[in-house]
Amino acid sequence: MTASGLYMGSVMHRRLRHRPHRLRYRIFMALLDLDEIDALAGRLRLFSRGRFNLFSFYDRDYGASTDEPLRGQLERHMRAAGLTPDGGPIRLLTMPRMLGFAFNPVSLFFCHRADGALVAIHYEVNNTFGERHGYFLPVRQDGQPTVRQHCAKAFHVSPFMGMALRYDFRVAPPGPGFALGITGSDAAGTIISAAFTARRRALTDRALALAFASYPLLTLKVVGGILWEALVLWIKGIGLHEHPTPPTQSVTIVHSGVHSGAHSGAA
Repeated sequence: MTASGLYMGSVMHRRLRHRPHRLRYRIFMALLDLDEIDALAGRLRLFSRGRFNLFSFYDRDYGASTDEPLRGQLERHMRAAGLTPDGGPIRLLTMPRMLGFAFNPVSLFFCHRADGALVAIHYEVNNTFGERHGYFLPVRQDGQPTVRQHCAKAFHVSPFMGMALRYDFRVAPPGPGFALGITGSDAAGTIISAAFTARRRALTDRALALAFASYPLLTLKVVGGILWEALVLWIKGIGLHEHPTPPTQSVTIVHSGVHSGAHSGAA
């Protein structure tokens, strides 16, 4: 049995202050074990690595936007965070390319020890300005089923949100189901929240065909939805924030046992 699979569900975004606003839409994401991708591409007719297909995966869509293996990049972040890689699984939850196109507002890398214990989550964020930033956060080993993490916002995403925010993450790691909750808060409290909940399906050609039929041109719809919601917020009179210079570090790395910190890395 492979660790890779499909997660079918829905996303909710809610703005709580300065003209409340809410949206919900259906999406799916693929969980890809980095060590299984080549085998998946060899087994599945509708999924390929590095070439066009109904669904495809390109390493350069993530991290440093190069062909450097993603495992090496993530293990470098682990070492910078004070963790020691031991060859354990690294799994990516993302929307693969559909008919050659992909846009992922956020993708998650789950970094495990060889014994299967989850030791870190890397949140990789893309904005509609063609920029990317990662937040690499160690996982506290407290035996709780839900991972709770936080960090300061370091990367511009929406022109309707300022930079003086703290992100709080709540993650029920991939299993039969998956759940992700993110809140953004300023000095006055929570201003925005988002959640993705999904159920797992086996990663087969039949499941991929069903996903394509159920969510046609999903990634194009995600971009279109972002632009449409931006127009709605602008009509509601929510002010725009200037686009700041991107951070000099491509990854914000939180050290194991330390609350926060930013360090350079090939994200």
